[in-house]
Amino acid sequence: MAQKRLLILGSVAVFALSACSSAAATPVPTQASVATPVVTQAPAVTPGALPYISIVSKGFQHQFWQAVKKGAVDEGTKEGATVNFIGPNTEQDVQPQLDMLATELAKKPAALCFAALDSQAAGPTLQKFADAKIPVIAFDSGVDSTIPLTTVATDNVAAAALAADKMGDKLGGKGKVGVIIHDQTSRTGIDRAKGFVDEMTKKYPNIKIIGPQYGGGDLAKSADLAKSMLSANPDINGFFGGNEGSIGGVLNAVTELHLDQTKLTIIGYDSGQKQIDAINSGLEFGAIQQNPIGIGAKCVVEAMLAIKGQTTFDKVVDTGFLWADKTTINNADVQAVLYK
Repeated sequence: MAQKRLLILGSVAVFALSACSSAAATPVPTQASVATPVVTQAPAVTPGALPYISIVSKGFQHQFWQAVKKGAVDEGTKEGATVNFIGPNTEQDVQPQLDMLATELAKKPAALCFAALDSQAAGPTLQKFADAKIPVIAFDSGVDSTIPLTTVATDNVAAAALAADKMGDKLGGKGKVGVIIHDQTSRTGIDRAKGFVDEMTKKYPNIKIIGPQYGGGDLAKSADLAKSMLSANPDINGFFGGNEGSIGGVLNAVTELHLDQTKLTIIGYDSGQKQIDAINSGLEFGAIQQNPIGIGAKCVVEAMLAIKGQTTFDKVVDTGFLWADKTTINNADVQAVLYK
């Protein structure tokens, strides 16, 4: 009986040792370990798993962002990454965008690509990404922070300055120009207003600038702003709209008021079917064209480099811009960056 008892106790001891050995070989992360910086990188290093890249854009209010999304998703497929491209409903939704950032942080992505609606508001949340060792790539609209490894974007100051030159030359260096920009908080809004106004002030002192005024990239609000400008300044002979929604509002206002289109020089930014049609018809003189598909693709390329361990990046990745008017809109290089 004693021998039988010893045999049973021995078997239990062996089983216990075996169980301990197995547990040591295959650790199960606790809630505490999941929160550590090492585990936050798990999507990038787990064998067989695709890196998960969070992309938080400025929204889906305009077709521009659908083009950026296409570039990002296509590049993600090419690079072997899972891309989650999201954004708030409008480009005025700063807090909803910050909430999206927090939600993506909780998912512990391998990298974050971020286009800020407010260049300063996201700072505390981006710091949490940095603390968790999650690389951050800014795109389209940068942030006032050193946390992003690089910013993938158009040189918006230079692009808006080109729009000012086109306007100034077309008006013969004199007149009144209304300026409607999407916002004064994002890097794109700040830089496009600065680029246009500074160039116009420096090179065309006899052109009076009305604005800038800010319509949130909303068609209706931007149209109302344009109508108010025209009511207060019936001798306006030019308009610059700083993004797809801003210029779309201007075009709607001019059409609804049945204005003499030959007396107005209208210059926009980006494309979309409305602007393409307006340029082809002569209603719009021309527009600055970014490369939205290229912006989306390049932010994923930079994110993957960071995931793979690259630590040195150029401060800015310039994705370029083109001028499109009735004489150039069908050129191959312009057609390659247009979106509808």
